[in-house]
Amino acid sequence: MGLYVALPLILFILLLLWIVPVGLWLQAIFSIGGGHVTIFNLIGMRFRRVPPAIIVNGLIASRKAGIDLESDALEVHYMAGGDVDKVVDALIAASKAGIELTFAIATAIDLAGRDVLSAVQTSVYPKVIDAPVDGKLSAVSKDGIEVRARARVTVRTDIPNLVGGATEDTIIARVGEGIVSAIGSKESYERVLENPDSISRNVLDKGLNHGTAFEILSIDIADIDVGKNIGAQLQADQAEADLRVAQAKAETRRAMAVALEQEMKAKVVEAESEVPKAMAEAFRAGNLGVLDYYKLDNIASDTSMRQSIAGTGEETKDDSED
Repeated sequence: MGLYVALPLILFILLLLWIVPVGLWLQAIFSIGGGHVTIFNLIGMRFRRVPPAIIVNGLIASRKAGIDLESDALEVHYMAGGDVDKVVDALIAASKAGIELTFAIATAIDLAGRDVLSAVQTSVYPKVIDAPVDGKLSAVSKDGIEVRARARVTVRTDIPNLVGGATEDTIIARVGEGIVSAIGSKESYERVLENPDSISRNVLDKGLNHGTAFEILSIDIADIDVGKNIGAQLQADQAEADLRVAQAKAETRRAMAVALEQEMKAKVVEAESEVPKAMAEAFRAGNLGVLDYYKLDNIASDTSMRQSIAGTGEETKDDSED
């Protein structure tokens, strides 16, 4: 009988201790004093499905670091889907480093999906970004020589612009565009190789960090070398294209000449076909007699014989066959 009474009583006590986290309440009292977290606040967190340990630990850490936070604000941030521990750690790190960071800005950064703690750490210890991430940038100077370069960009997080500011990809793209433009403005590739720092200064003076979440501290050319002679290659390609155009025009003129020759031959054949008709008409009209016809025939035969002796007849025949 006593067991049936004791077991429900033990379960009730355990459930009560889970609902009423006395240990956390005592921890808060001995750590930051009473009045900051009441037992009713902790019970309410249980019913709102907010882990009291996260809120209490965050509140204790912030109060110990001299940051005045309220449990309700931490609880609201947790229910909004934020990371309370990371926000508190970021506020403490910013306070120790002398960086101005309010709880409202920190929670906004966290809820925006950014790593607020990493942002504070980058503000304290700047990071280096490779531009481009892989390989090298390719640019062409005014003399047509390709120059390949790789830069290292040192940036620091600009916390006020972190919400809505562009990411590292924008920094890399802008730096790459600036390097290509700076190299393209040089008269020769030798100027680039003699003074790579001029490229860095030109790019840095353009204010590429505008609208981004970072402040560019320096741009250093880490590697640079010479590539192909792009200008000569383009000229060779243009010369080849011009040659093909000239060949096409010559072929067009040849085809037109052949067509004209065929047209003239057709006219000759047409004219020769009219000769018998003209002779017949001359016979009928009495303008040409039989003796005149024989004289013409003898002249034609004599001309043919002379051409045969001179060796021009075969050529004329071959030409006519062609």
